[in-house]
Amino acid sequence: MIPKNISLAELNSFSKNTLLSTLEIEFTDIGSDYLIAKMPVNSKTTQPMGILHGGATVALAESIGSVGSHILIDLKTEYAVGLSINANHIGSARDNYVIGKGTIIHRGKTTHIWNIEVKDNNERLISVCRLTVMIVKKSK
Repeated sequence: MIPKNISLAELNSFSKNTLLSTLEIEFTDIGSDYLIAKMPVNSKTTQPMGILHGGATVALAESIGSVGSHILIDLKTEYAVGLSINANHIGSARDNYVIGKGTIIHRGKTTHIWNIEVKDNNERLISVCRLTVMIVKKSK
């Protein structure tokens, strides 16, 4: 379960001076087993044909799962890193924003698996992603 004592402001503070801030990714909701973030579809996130870049979509998905795992582990002794991501791009977006909802489907001692659905502002499915996060013990 995601800790109830973490705020959206804290989640968004992790993003300062990172790819997340460059892509304007903003966390908007936290649940007991999910995180939601939105990202604008603009000149920073589109490809030359004017549609949402698949890499930007994957960056949104990996950000959701990685931050989700980050808040689930003991940061004094562990850190979380993306191990594998798969994305199926089903639709496209040209404007407004997309919203990613990441739900943790496996929370093991050494791996977490997240399912992330990305939808446009009309709730039309854009991409389905699966992220595996490795939980690494910090060396002493």
